[in-house]
Order: sequence, then C-alpha cells, then structure tokens
Amino acid sequence: MPPMSLKLLFGFHAVSVRLKVAPKTIRELHVDATRRDQRMRQFLAKAEEAGLNLVESDDDRLQKMSGTHRHQGVVAKVEHIPQANSLDDLLDALSEPPLLLVLDGITDPHNLGACLRVADGAGAHAVIAPKDHAVGVNATVAKVASGAAETVPYFMVTNLSRTLGELKERDIWVVGTSDDAPRDLYAANMAQATALVLGAEGSGMRQLTRKNCDELVSIPMLGGVESLNVSVASGVCLYEARRQRGFTS
Repeated sequence: MPPMSLKLLFGFHAVSVRLKVAPKTIRELHVDATRRDQRMRQFLAKAEEAGLNLVESDDDRLQKMSGTHRHQGVVAKVEHIPQANSLDDLLDALSEPPLLLVLDGITDPHNLGACLRVADGAGAHAVIAPKDHAVGVNATVAKVASGAAETVPYFMVTNLSRTLGELKERDIWVVGTSDDAPRDLYAANMAQATALVLGAEGSGMRQLTRKNCDELVSIPMLGGVESLNVSVASGVCLYEARRQRGFTS
C-alpha cells in the first residue's frame, strides 16, 4: 500500500479548525518550544485534550517546514479530509438552493485564501475555479483562509464555460460581476439557486466566462477607487445573497 499523502497546515487559525473538525487526521503537531503565552497555552490544552502527541521544535525547523516565518509557532502534518467527489455529488446532496462562488483568473494564494474565508462565513456551498487560470490550495492559502480551506469545497474544473453551462442546466442562475453592468447587485434575485462569478481585480472575467453569465451586475462604488479586491467583492456579493435568503444555513 502506498504511503498516505499528507499536507501541511500552519498558524493558529488553520490548525485550530482542523483540531476542531477532524483531530484524528492530524499526524504530527509541531509547536515552538519557547512560546508559552496564553494563546499557545490554550491551543496546547486543546491539543492535549484531543490526545495529540506534540513535537517541540525550534523556529528554524518550523520555518523550513512551513516555508515562512509567519507560522506562529504551530505547524501540523495532516491527512486530507475527504470531500464530495465531484461538484455534481455536492449539488445532488443539497437541501437548499445552491449558493456558489466562481472565481475566474484568481492566481494569488492570498486572494484565494481570503475568498475561501468569506465563502465559509457566508455559507457558500462551494468555490469553483478553472484549472488553467487559478491557484490551488497550498499552505499559504490554508493559512490565509484561517481554516476555511478545510470546510469549503474547492473544485478546479477543466472547462469553466462548460461548467457554467451545466450549472444553468440545473436551473442555477449565473450572476457575473462587472463594472459596466447595466444594474447593480441589489437588483438581482439571489434567493434562488445562484452562482456568483467574479474575476481578478483589474482584468475581470474572461470574455467567454462573461458570455456564459445569465446576468451581469455591478457593485456600487461611491468613492474614488474603481474596484474592490476580489475577496472583498466576494463578501459583498455573498452576504447580499444571504440577506435575501434570510441568513438561513
């Protein structure tokens, strides 16, 4: 049998969420031997309560493991958590109208991590991105996502335009965001099954992606800046959808 594939998580938020939702998947937990402040003590108490063995490591080792000095003294080797095998499986299992976030052209791991965190907070059922114009979930994404990379399904699809077509066949309304859209976000009906499509800041959605949207809306900009960071825009859109749905989960 081949060895089990493990991945790295680092930082209090990312590791704490894994500790909360799936502690048995944590294979190794490395902590800074010199850090014993209140935050670390609380974290260690939860780890020990879960029966995890702790490996005391110095800062140099933690930096080499995580690839960054921003590990906060906590690095874990974890098993992958099984998620829905496919987007179709996930959609078939839902008991409420789907709320999906589609990201076109997001290649910065910090932006993806922030989008996953927003998606988790707003109760989005999944985040979708094209394989050829997106970043995958790596340790940096997981750190920025503050645990949301563990809870929000992230599907990378071969052909985004085809996927949007398949969503429309399921009666999911595809709403794209664009600065030049004829009406604003708040005029759209997102209480229905909805896929919100956002592109990278500046370049926006690709033309083919734009053509596959059922509707285009804009986010009102009242100040001097022309656009929002994609994670902020995602939050504005997703929470408006949740407001229209009455914030039910």
